[in-house]
Amino acid sequence: MPSLREMVRKDATAVGPVVAVDTDDIAVPDRFGWWNDMVGHEVMPVSTRSPHANRFRGWVEAVGLPHSQVAAFDFSPMTAQRSPAHIRRGDPEDYFLLLVRESVVRLEQARGVACLGPGDMALLSSSKPLAFDFLDNGGPVRLTLLRLPRTLHPLAYGRADRLLAEPLPSKSGSGALLGPYLTSLPEAARTAGPAELARLCAIGADLAASLLAAGIGDQHSVPAEARRTALLARISAFIDHHLTDPLLDPAAIAAHHHISVRTLHHLFRGEPESVAATIRRRRLERCHADLTEPRLHHRTIGETALRWGFRHPADFSRAFRRTYGVSPSEVQATVR
Repeated sequence: MPSLREMVRKDATAVGPVVAVDTDDIAVPDRFGWWNDMVGHEVMPVSTRSPHANRFRGWVEAVGLPHSQVAAFDFSPMTAQRSPAHIRRGDPEDYFLLLVRESVVRLEQARGVACLGPGDMALLSSSKPLAFDFLDNGGPVRLTLLRLPRTLHPLAYGRADRLLAEPLPSKSGSGALLGPYLTSLPEAARTAGPAELARLCAIGADLAASLLAAGIGDQHSVPAEARRTALLARISAFIDHHLTDPLLDPAAIAAHHHISVRTLHHLFRGEPESVAATIRRRRLERCHADLTEPRLHHRTIGETALRWGFRHPADFSRAFRRTYGVSPSEVQATVR
């Protein structure tokens, strides 16, 4: 099956592993057919209908990952069906995790029926008939698909089939991290090197595996390394959300995640820096950003330090100089 990169024409742009394609440079009468062919190659063959076929517009931005793909789609409302005949002609044997970014999507597969709004997620399979109704709410449909090879643990042996076309928990646990990950990945991938991209891929796969394993009540089926990656992602998000709290420290993080401080430190052994160093670096980065923001020039250095969790201005100044080689006041003076 040709990749999106192999399919691009003069109407595509590529930045690193990210490829973007839209219909604007294609003759209007050919757009809907072109879009159907692209989806058939890149996702799975389906039959489609659209009241907007004679004025169809579509755009896709895909991130090629080592073992999967994340693709963000924007397109005119339509309906799509995958029949047993489509499956007999070819089945990539993939699962897809669907995130609705805008509009309303009705999905039917197996015995499940899901009506999904912005922020909702659901699982679908290329190996069973399905029906999509991308509802017309006066604007384009916006969604993201994460391809999950069937062999990806714990998706083997069809255990995830019981989740098909069932709304997945997107506001808690791994789902609360996976949605923002899928939305922000294309931008992050543009500047990521090969090693960092591989790491980003692992995070997404592990978050998806954790989410689905929780859905089928089989958390222990997720490999230890995947559980570790998912837990680190949750801890990282927790740190970002609580940087302003001066009481944020390893003990508070461990208690929130129901692990010991020793286990927390063990988790970070394979990371570039310790958990305490991670907290300090991110606080310093926020302080540096505020000190270089002209709109915040009225705020004192002490207020900035306190805002981002530094309780002692002297400690903040020493840490800032060690990191940036200049004092906070010197940085602030450059934007006044």
